[in-house]
Formats: sequence, C-alpha cells, structure tokens
Amino acid sequence: MKKITFCLLVIVTNLEVFSQSDNRLKGIEKDLERILEVTQAPGFAVAIVEGDKTIYAEGFGSSNLENKTRMDENTLLPIASVTKAFTCGLLGQLRDEGKLSFNDSPIEYVKELRFYNNELNNGVNIRDLMCHQTGIPRHGYSSILFPTYNKDSLIQRIQYMEPFTGLRQQWYYNNFMYLVQGVIAERITKKTWEENIQERFFKPLGMVRSSLSVKELNQSINKAVGYQTDNDGLARKMDYDMGIISPAGGVNSSVVELANWLKVWMNNGEFKGEQILPKHFISEAISSQSIISPSLPDGERPDMFFLNYGYGWMISSYRGHYRVFHGGNLDGFTSNMSFFPSDNIGIIVLTNQSNSSLPDLVRNIIADRLLKEEKIDWARDYIEEKKLLQLVTEESEKSTSSFEVKHTLPSHKLERYQGNYFNPSAGRFNITTKGDSLFANFKFKRFYLKHVHYDVFQPIEITKYGIDSTNLRPLKFLFTTNESGEVASVKMKFEEALDHPIEFIHEPYDLYLGLEVLNRYIGDYDISGTIIKIFIKNNHLYMSIPNQPEYQLLASEKNLFIIRELEGYKVKFSSKNEKNTIELILIQANESFKAKKVK
Repeated sequence: MKKITFCLLVIVTNLEVFSQSDNRLKGIEKDLERILEVTQAPGFAVAIVEGDKTIYAEGFGSSNLENKTRMDENTLLPIASVTKAFTCGLLGQLRDEGKLSFNDSPIEYVKELRFYNNELNNGVNIRDLMCHQTGIPRHGYSSILFPTYNKDSLIQRIQYMEPFTGLRQQWYYNNFMYLVQGVIAERITKKTWEENIQERFFKPLGMVRSSLSVKELNQSINKAVGYQTDNDGLARKMDYDMGIISPAGGVNSSVVELANWLKVWMNNGEFKGEQILPKHFISEAISSQSIISPSLPDGERPDMFFLNYGYGWMISSYRGHYRVFHGGNLDGFTSNMSFFPSDNIGIIVLTNQSNSSLPDLVRNIIADRLLKEEKIDWARDYIEEKKLLQLVTEESEKSTSSFEVKHTLPSHKLERYQGNYFNPSAGRFNITTKGDSLFANFKFKRFYLKHVHYDVFQPIEITKYGIDSTNLRPLKFLFTTNESGEVASVKMKFEEALDHPIEFIHEPYDLYLGLEVLNRYIGDYDISGTIIKIFIKNNHLYMSIPNQPEYQLLASEKNLFIIRELEGYKVKFSSKNEKNTIELILIQANESFKAKKVK
C-alpha cells in the first residue's frame, strides 16, 4: 500500500512541469528564503501565473516541523477567506443561467432568514452580501468560539446580529453574509455548497486534490500542519479542527491547483477553451462595488493608494498598477491570492503560520520583479515595523495592567459565577471552577479567567502548552448582578463597531446535593393560607404555587436555591437540624416571605 501511495504522489506532482529559469526571477529564492527567515514561518508555497501559464511554483521550509517534511508546490493548506471568490463565482454562474438576480432579496431564496430589523429584512439584496455593505459587523466570535458545521444553525443566529450603521452606509467584513450566499446556491441547485464547488470548479479545473472539509484535509497526503510563532520565535502547533462557515473559508488546496483557478480570473473566465465564469461577471467582480477606505497616497508610498471591494475580491493600486487580491487567516494558516489584470500577472502564496505577514511580503517581492519596479527591501521594512509593533504592544500591555485594582476581591464566591451563559447570536459556553480559579469553556477553546478587579476578569487562552500569557487581548469579562444579588450575565466587548458589549445571560448550574438532601425539603408550606408545594421530579427539586406554572429550583448552595424561570427570585430553607426542615423563605428583590412547613 505504501508503494502505491508513493506512486500516486509522484504522478500528481508531475502533472505539470514549471520553468524555473525565467530571467526576471533569477536569484529570487535567496530573497524568499530571507522572508522565511525574518518572519520565522515554518514554511510556505508560491505559484506565479502569467497569462494562461504557470511560470513558477515552489515550496520553502517545512510543511510539518515534527516530521521534518519539506513544503512543496503540491502541499495542501487551508486557503481561508480566499475561498470567497469561489462562492461569488458560483452566484455569478447562477445569475448567468437566469436563476437569480443580484438585486433579489436573499430571503426570497432562504425563507427562514431574518435580519435584526425591518430595514434590513426589506432592503438587503444579494449584492449587499457579496460586497459587505449590510451594516452588520463581523460577529467573528460567533463562528470562532461557537463553531458548528450546521449551516442552518448559523443562519438562525443572523437575526440577533445588531447592525452598527445603516444599509449601504459603510463597508464591513462579514463571513456570515458569505454563508448566506452559499445557502442561496444550495436552495436553487438542490445541491450542497460543497457539491457545487466540486462539480462547477474543482472538476473542470483539474483540482483533483483540493477539498472542502477538515476531515478530507486530514486524510490527505502531503498536507501542511499549522503553527503559531510566539514572541520568542518558537513555532507551536495549532490544531485545525473547528467548525467553519465553509462558503466564507472552507477550501483546502495547493498553489499548483489554485493557479488554475487564478487563470480563470485572468483570462475572462476561460480555462483551456472552456468558459468557467461569465466574462461580464468577471468585470463586475474585480471592479469597485464598495469603498473599504480612501487610503490616500502618503509620502512613504505615494504609488500605493485606494482600497475597495468587488465581489469576493479587494482592489487597490500597487505602485501604480491595478491590483486585485484577497487574503485569508485561520488557526495556523495564512493565504493570499492576487493578480494584476493590466499586467497579466498573478501570484498565490500559502503559509502554515497563523496571522502571518509572509504572504504579503512574498507577493510584493515577486510583483516588484515582474512589474519591473524598483526593488524595495521588504525584509528590512518588516523588521522595522515589527520593532515598532513591539513597542506599541508593550505600551498596550502597560495600559491593560493599569486597569487592575490590586487588593480587590470578586463580589461573589467563585462558585456563584459557575453555569452556562447564552446569547442567541452565538450560543452557549460554560464557566467552571477549579481550586481558586475560574475557567471559561468553549467548544474548542478554554480560557483561564484572571481577576482584574471586582467583577472584571481577563480571559487568557489555555493551549496544549499551558496558559498563554504571551498573547494577552484587551477583551474583558464583566459580570453583572441582578437585584437579588445573584450573577445575572457576563458582558464582553466582542464587536468594536458596536458601542456596547455583547451580553450572555447566566443560566446557573444545579449543584448536585443528592436525593437524600433534596428529600428533606419535600412538603407543603403555608404562607397566609396559600400552600406552596415542594416536590422532586426527574431527580430535581420543583416548587408549585396555586394558579402558577411549576418552577424548577436550582441549588446554588446547600439550603439556597435559585428559581430557574424567575430571574432575581430565590428560595431558602431553614431547619432546626440536618433532618427537619421547618420553614421556606421566598426571597424577592426588595422583600422576603416566610412559609411554615405544615406537611
């Protein structure tokens, strides 16, 4: 079996032979190795397209540091948001087939879709989704901390995502709007987004090793492992095993196969004589549909200016040349695909380093050569910018530490913060205690909550290597208290575009006291002639009051219970001894009522 696998790899690798002798690229390996060195990236792969030919494809460094595997041009990596052009291309095809208009409402195709308000429900069209101008901020935490592979579940979250500005007032990146595009295509074609990408793009372009899921990537040969480079230069492996909004970032590929996709965009939608994308759609997609930033020329880079967005592509001027590009980031990986329509040049760079500057630097070095511009020492510039960024980071850390108020304590026992926390735009996470510490637990991430002051805590991620205190974020957990003094919610400033934090409502745990203890509370309690019944159902304690629904009692500590359905209400039991409960106290915000046990 090993011999057969090796033979298949050789066949795939030799499907196309690239000329590495272009005089414009003479000695470029030295420059690219220098970028690998200064960025401390494990490895990267790059391909260059000119016209309808791949003129260069090579790998540098390692695809797997532990196995000492070399990165090559056929190594598979996640391409993250470079995926967006595939999703827009799919809608471009469907429009050409007469199956939709970009002026249509997305709700026309996804009937259950709802937005935050009627302005959006009645006004948003498909074009708004494609060029990020719905006015809804990113809500990236929703997919990162609360991942799922269920597209319908993600669609349900959108109605709770508050806009920060009006429709078509401002560009703002949003992966969820690309999810909606993918689902629109699914409803029209009666096929999954994945099936559509495979059939409409991968198959005709010969992208035989490209895939659309983490599972497929993990089962592939010659794939990269993702890493994060710490401040000390140590590359630490990052697990890539999380749900993703696939139409926004789900493609895995190699630079060799992505070169074929790039040729489609550079050749009016054609590939080897077959029309893959409509020509008029290509023109629209790489034209300015919305303004990201004016980005005026400055003294240092007067020939680099403006930044706009088309359909799944960003557009800018690079040294006076019209540049179309898009980058992408996922845990452990960074990507960039770009092309210069007027110059007929395209560049693809994929690296297995998280949040890496390497793809941009490699792209710029190659572009300078092929566009015959004066060379810039991009490695030197990167080193200088990194020093400046380090100073800014140090100042930020000082500022963050200044918020700490020493010798303060949380206003509750740590156990009172425990429980589930829920927000409909995201989902649930839980907070637990261990020893004298609090921990926030998400699906694939866990955070130690460092006490800052009073009811404010700072989350610090726990990785397989321990608590990562080298990558502190300004994000804080602010716990709020209701009128009865119980923890009611936690607020986090996830969205910079919104002027208020996102609130997650506290759902307290029902501490397990055991049936022997719960049995002591069972009985009838009289309060001015009204009988309150306490009973056990499904191993939980319940309370019944005449003409009211049953209420579940959640134990926050022995003898003290929170009424699950009534925020701010508690029940306390008192007794003469461990076995004989004599009284129930119903605690409200401003007063309490005693009920004597009569049975």
